[in-house]
Amino acid sequence: MGMNKNTIFAWASFFMLLIGIALVLLGVLKYQDYAIGFSTVGIGFFVMSWAFNALKGRV
Repeated sequence: MGMNKNTIFAWASFFMLLIGIALVLLGVLKYQDYAIGFSTVGIGFFVMSWAFNALKGRV
């Protein structure tokens, strides 16, 4: 059983969500001086994850 395009979009969305969460947490907990930058990039990963999830089944 191979992976189809919907499965690939689902996994990509999941991993991008994890990376976004990790970046926001790094900015808030470890690098407070750069929290705005880390959080902005993390939110960008959230948005890309949402877009990948929205593309699932349409491409």
